[in-house]
Amino acid sequence: MSKKIKRLYLFLTLKLLFPWQYRRFRKLPLKKWKAVFIEANLTQLSGSLRFLYQVLCSEEEMEVSVHYLMESGNKWKFIQNAMACLKDCADAHYIFLCEGSRVISCIEPREETVITQLWHGCGAFKKFGFSTCEELFGGSREEYLKYNYYKNYDYITVSSPEVIWAYQEAMNLPKEDKSVVPIGVSCTDLLFREKFQKAAQKKLYDICPAAKGKKVMLYAPTFRGSVGGAKAPDAMDLCLMQEKLGKDWILLIKQHPVVKQRPEVPKECQSFAYDVSEAFVIEELLCVSDLCISDYSSLVFEYSLFERPMLFFAYDFEEYGEWRGFYYDYHELTPGPVVHTTQEIVDYVLHLKERFDRKQVVDFKEKFMSACDGHATERLLEMIKKEKTDE
Repeated sequence: MSKKIKRLYLFLTLKLLFPWQYRRFRKLPLKKWKAVFIEANLTQLSGSLRFLYQVLCSEEEMEVSVHYLMESGNKWKFIQNAMACLKDCADAHYIFLCEGSRVISCIEPREETVITQLWHGCGAFKKFGFSTCEELFGGSREEYLKYNYYKNYDYITVSSPEVIWAYQEAMNLPKEDKSVVPIGVSCTDLLFREKFQKAAQKKLYDICPAAKGKKVMLYAPTFRGSVGGAKAPDAMDLCLMQEKLGKDWILLIKQHPVVKQRPEVPKECQSFAYDVSEAFVIEELLCVSDLCISDYSSLVFEYSLFERPMLFFAYDFEEYGEWRGFYYDYHELTPGPVVHTTQEIVDYVLHLKERFDRKQVVDFKEKFMSACDGHATERLLEMIKKEKTDE
């Protein structure tokens, strides 16, 4: 799509068509017990949306619906999805998102509707939104202001007071804005539930019987490139990992959900390494893992709740840092060793007992996850429903 056609497409959809569609139906009576969940690019509910959806579906009076917009996919299909979504949102009391959305940001919401941005990660790691205007990953500030994907939120829930500033910057909010609320992140509530933890462990043994009697490493990297063309990193030497660690460990690989084509595990390593990207949600894997290997993914914030070892496989740090940028100094932020080769991973795991610094992880957790205590969803629902009791 040429720049000229793209500009026309954005103007016609975001300035004319979508606002018109919402206005057509916003005159309908408000449904006080209606909630709409919106996924921008995935085909299933993720993280906090999934858990909150389950909670609200258990409430008999709630009418709950879900829309998968697929913003990075086929343009015509996206327009159809957006039009159906806006019609549904027009009489809803509650709207929940976990990512920036051009669809919700381009309308003028009715005053009674409460729009909550749960976001899809905790803490503040790699930059997003307006924070990327000066990075290769982002667009121009002028373009972001014209088509702001981070508007119309009543609440933005975050994991700690420490990161409020980063979300204000990313969403172009003034410092005095009070919409960013550090009440905790809904999906982390699952990590405190013993029933969920036991179910995840049983599922692991059912799917990967080889895990019995061994320790579990989780490799969960973020994607490379843009969301529409997301690629998985492919720098880990799985054969070396198996040779050196296979006696005592297995490796579970969870690729980012926007990655369409995942690297295959070599046949000779399939008794050690398992791609479980489709089989498990990330919260299950965090529960069952004895050690987490990541790179620039925010899942390490959630994993810190378990106070277990972490490794940061940043083999392309210079390139990725220049492309995306970080909110904090990467090497000062990471609560574990930063490594650049598979051999360094092996060496650390072999000497884990003497090298793991638990205090470093605890300090990280207390700084970035202080509001996550297993009751974030309760606080969220109390907050957004408060107006009903005030009426």
